[in-house]
Amino acid sequence: MQRVAQAGDPRFAALSSRATAAPACEPPLRALNQPLRASEVSREMAGASFLSTAPLVARGVAACSSISTPTRRHPHIRVCCRADAEGSEAAAHEERLRFRRRDFIGTCVGSAIGLELIDGSTRFSGVATAADLIERRQRSEFQSKIKDTLYVAIKAKPELVPSLLTLALNDAMTYDKATKTGGANGSIRLETSRPENSGLSAALDLLTEAKKEIDSFSKGGPISFADLIQFAAQSALKRSFLDAAIAKCGGNEEKGRTLYSAYGSNGQWGLFDRTFGRADAQEADPEGRVPEWSKASVQEMKDRFVAVGLGPRQLAVMSAFLGPDQAATEERLIADPDCRPWVEKYQRSRETVSRTDYEVDLITTLTKLSSFGQNINYEAYTYPKQKIDLGKLKL
Repeated sequence: MQRVAQAGDPRFAALSSRATAAPACEPPLRALNQPLRASEVSREMAGASFLSTAPLVARGVAACSSISTPTRRHPHIRVCCRADAEGSEAAAHEERLRFRRRDFIGTCVGSAIGLELIDGSTRFSGVATAADLIERRQRSEFQSKIKDTLYVAIKAKPELVPSLLTLALNDAMTYDKATKTGGANGSIRLETSRPENSGLSAALDLLTEAKKEIDSFSKGGPISFADLIQFAAQSALKRSFLDAAIAKCGGNEEKGRTLYSAYGSNGQWGLFDRTFGRADAQEADPEGRVPEWSKASVQEMKDRFVAVGLGPRQLAVMSAFLGPDQAATEERLIADPDCRPWVEKYQRSRETVSRTDYEVDLITTLTKLSSFGQNINYEAYTYPKQKIDLGKLKL
């Protein structure tokens, strides 16, 4: 470090002569027995403190300075520090560009391990996906046969459509949210003697006969009553939707089918179809959970729907499930201020060509209702594929 005095200083010549006289990199020494003044002591201590706390920025930096200690600080004296780090920066740059064998080997090994893991996981996921697709196809084929059987059975006895709807409703409305018991578990087949289920025996007999036929071609075990009852309600609703479309076409069945295919809600059943694999209850559900719809007040109906997580909207849209005469049921519901706007909405919707609001809301409500109290087994009705012995093939 070197103090540089400006040329205007009258002591410039003296300082210059003293600087040239003193050898470079060797500051003048004070005599050991010469006392220090207070101001000089403070300056020396400050310099020592600065040097003890200053960080070492780069290696090999040599600081050669000549310090002259004037009797007092001059306001025009500047302190200049210079450190040459070009050599260290060049060395660091060269080190970064240098090819390292261990980095190359580590990168190659890591890439090889990663590719092996990806390949292994792909093989496992491929097998799992293939197995899942096979099971889905098996369930879909079985479900199509169920629907075909139910379609034929209901077409032969269309007068049982209201009873099939009430059968599905009463089976699901035994659900209790607090205890997680009851629900769409097929227990209604053991509860036909109860007053709320009177008149439903004919519908249950129809399903019992259909079940025998369905079980005869099932490769994955017999169908449960819980599934059969809810899918019968689906088939009954589809039948009522199709009949409404035919009626709008003046009774022309061909035009009615075309209208239903073009504007109907047949594509809204996806979630309902996936809810397939309900388990049957082996004993009857507790009594008193389902009201007798034809005798219950509207408030009692609302209370029961609210108890299972539904409300006036769902009560209004399911008016066809509450008895054989939908118009009479809606006449009772429309007197209630909570149900009135929904009943009027669905009545207007049924007058339109597409009937979208009514049919979509009804499908949504039935889908939710049919899952009460159930843990769906999504592997139900599947079966192992028969292995082909390639050795027995004749080429």
